[in-house]
Amino acid sequence: MSKLLNTILILLLFSSFTFAQTYIEEIKTYQEELNSEYKDKDESPLSRKDRVKFKGHSFFNIDENYKVEASFERINNAVPFKMETSSTSTPTYEKYGKITFTLKGKQYQLYVYQSHRLRKMEQYKDYLFLPFTDKTNSKSTYGAGRYIEVSIPKGNKMIVDFNKAYNPYCAYAEGYACPIPPPENYLDTEVEAGIMYKSKEY
Repeated sequence: MSKLLNTILILLLFSSFTFAQTYIEEIKTYQEELNSEYKDKDESPLSRKDRVKFKGHSFFNIDENYKVEASFERINNAVPFKMETSSTSTPTYEKYGKITFTLKGKQYQLYVYQSHRLRKMEQYKDYLFLPFTDKTNSKSTYGAGRYIEVSIPKGNKMIVDFNKAYNPYCAYAEGYACPIPPPENYLDTEVEAGIMYKSKEY
């Protein structure tokens, strides 16, 4: 019996290790794709001069604790509003839903938004926008906050991965109308996951 139990424990540990390695590879692939995008003249917000200097983004260490399962609550009959941006542009969004999750042993909530313009496009019809700010802003991350891309869930659960948090284009270049995270999407904690911000990355 003891031998069987030991075998089961070894198999469970091996499975957990394999899963963790697979997840790390997934995030590394995401990071590599983001770096490639910024080096691509057709996709990058960087000027030609900055693209040549660009060596890659800085990221926090990958931490699976920042991949959370959130409870999703749909907000019905939401009133459309104009979201403030870094320019005079104010695109129309609506508060699509509220998510509640636990991070570092505490419960938090954020709102996810839907762009009225993007939802008319087939490739973005399920796209939801999750902008947020936290205590790392203007320290180790971009001062105006970061973004995460999520999709409309099929049920009342949503996976939110802060390891995939990225900066708005405004962190790197002028001339963009970057949505400013609403005050209601402030997390009173340090989210040390995803992209960092160093003004001399390139």
